[in-house]
Amino acid sequence: MSHAYRAVGWNPQKRTYDLIALGGAGLVALTIAVGTVVLQPDVTAETVVLRAFGGTAWVLLHVVLSIGPVCRLDRRFLPLLYNRRHLGVMMFLFAAVHGGLAVVQFHAFGNRHPLVSLLTTSQGWLTVSRFPFQIAGLVALAILLMMAATSHDFWLRTLTGPVWKAVHMFVYVAYAALVVHVAFGVLQSEAPPWAGVMVGAGVAWLATLHTLAARREHATDRERSVRDQFVDVCAVDEIPDTRARIVCAAGERVAVFRYGDRVSAISNVCQHQNGPLGEGKIVGGCVVCPWHGYEYRPDTGASPPPFTEAVPTFRVELRGRRVFLDPRPLAPGTFVEPAVIA
Repeated sequence: MSHAYRAVGWNPQKRTYDLIALGGAGLVALTIAVGTVVLQPDVTAETVVLRAFGGTAWVLLHVVLSIGPVCRLDRRFLPLLYNRRHLGVMMFLFAAVHGGLAVVQFHAFGNRHPLVSLLTTSQGWLTVSRFPFQIAGLVALAILLMMAATSHDFWLRTLTGPVWKAVHMFVYVAYAALVVHVAFGVLQSEAPPWAGVMVGAGVAWLATLHTLAARREHATDRERSVRDQFVDVCAVDEIPDTRARIVCAAGERVAVFRYGDRVSAISNVCQHQNGPLGEGKIVGGCVVCPWHGYEYRPDTGASPPPFTEAVPTFRVELRGRRVFLDPRPLAPGTFVEPAVIA
């Protein structure tokens, strides 16, 4: 299966993105280390390093989880989305160093295997003072490892877009485990009070962003009533040229594009990373996904050769000046005659 694997194709944009991200992460780690020493002069060097790497991973995770809803709210942030996986892998590396150092410091010098020691040292599941918060961190790290290992496009193609997306949605399970890990870790240690405040602030920040993004898309997800097996989308003049109107029909988002005097409809879900095709535009005769630039022909849903991706297509009709959509999807790559605007 690995014969199709290719290393990351580095380009100046990716290098710039990663250098800025790495520089920002280093600055966060340095700030946490200096702040720890200033506020707790008696703290050990091992604790400073642990907090610096763990805190940086925590901050990077919030940045990663913020990019999606922020882009839904303001398209100007889309450039952050292009290489979001790079940030995710970087976050995992900081978290792995934090976890490895913690295992060495607290579990490597006893009579039991370090992993056995980690899993059995604390058993007070119903008490704050003895809750095994390190196990929650181990669960989160295992999930992040799975996501980092499958972050390459090779695995996206091998698993297929929907499966890959479902696997990477486990990041929210990892986040919940990390909230438990950090919160109980703060309660059981001599960490300053502001550390607990930061945990609550991070949770509130992400909850607010995702709620606002969900409210923004609520109108789009409202199911349209079906009449004569067709859905009334909108007036044709309401669709800007080379752009789309996104409509929810039969439980699926459909992008209805207008280009010149023609109207076509394809699935709104890009085969690469489930990006919103309806938020892109038609350039050179192809719908361009706003996330990573994947292209599809509006009348067939197929990518131009030599690419092989394809999305389902839908039949459309013009009745007067209104666009009607047949919500029953056709097989990916099926040609559908565009409706012609009189």
